[in-house]
Amino acid sequence: MIVAMKENATEEQIQNVISRMVDIGFNVHRTTGTQQTVLAGVGSPASFDVQDFQLMSGVAEAHRITFPYKLAGRGFRPEGTVIRFSNGVEVGGKEIVVMAGPCSVESREQIFTSAKQVKASGAKFLRGGAYKPRSSPYSFQGMGIEGLKLLREVGDAMGLLIISEVMEISQIELMLPYVDCFQVGARNMQNFNLLRELGLARRPVLLKRGIAATIEEVLLSAEYILSGGNYDVMLCERGIRTYETYTRNTMDISAIPVLKHLSHLPVLGDPSHGTGRRDLVPALARASVAAGCDGLLMEVHPNPDKAVSDGAQSLFPEQFATLMEELRLVATAVKRSIS
Repeated sequence: MIVAMKENATEEQIQNVISRMVDIGFNVHRTTGTQQTVLAGVGSPASFDVQDFQLMSGVAEAHRITFPYKLAGRGFRPEGTVIRFSNGVEVGGKEIVVMAGPCSVESREQIFTSAKQVKASGAKFLRGGAYKPRSSPYSFQGMGIEGLKLLREVGDAMGLLIISEVMEISQIELMLPYVDCFQVGARNMQNFNLLRELGLARRPVLLKRGIAATIEEVLLSAEYILSGGNYDVMLCERGIRTYETYTRNTMDISAIPVLKHLSHLPVLGDPSHGTGRRDLVPALARASVAAGCDGLLMEVHPNPDKAVSDGAQSLFPEQFATLMEELRLVATAVKRSIS
């Protein structure tokens, strides 16, 4: 159930509604927007009458939630979620935020060079994997804790936020001192135990769509994080598996406006994994901005031909610089901006 309070509702009135919801068996999640407070009741109480809440003092409207994702639905935060980071960067606002960097941390020289290059072109986040989930056990698995230390060092030195992939529960505490945002990869989108723990971590999470996941399944996975009290969640369309074999995945551009319609959470596009080909990344990046994304996650490497992972889909630095200029034009056309 969703209960939207009036703009002038008092704290006493809000608490009265919360108490009533708790009494009948709801777990209550409260969010306060720019204009009103919204209370989301999650659970399965035996029975209740929505009209009882509609008539309570300070209540503007109350209605049942008919879709399975209670907290990820737009009704919980009609004005949309804006995630604010410590350095003032916001994801979900007017500005489209770019996260860029190599697929994985390979060396100190490589990651510092990457950070310098992507920042010069306008990226606000440095992406890079310290732990890498690979299809083959013989492929490069990442540098682990040493990679995390390098990411934090370069982030502090360059003034960049750090996003890196978490693969299992045991890595959460280990990564907290080093990353500004956790990334949950496609393979872990339905690792519900991991998602529950990230709901308790109080650190922003970027959740990627699974390779065969429906939009409802993506939102239900986000629900696991939100239900733990962590409302700083971003969704990422990174391509799904279809019958097509020309590209690594089929990037579902339509998922961006659909997710924006159904959910209050910021939505990003990942054209690197969406195509698996650097020659197609610019077109899909431009399309993502035109479709309404709040950010982009892209792979950029100082020398993609020598990258230990995902070199074929990584942009050369000069390609990235050119693309950023093009994206600024597209952003302006849809009344957004990229700094």
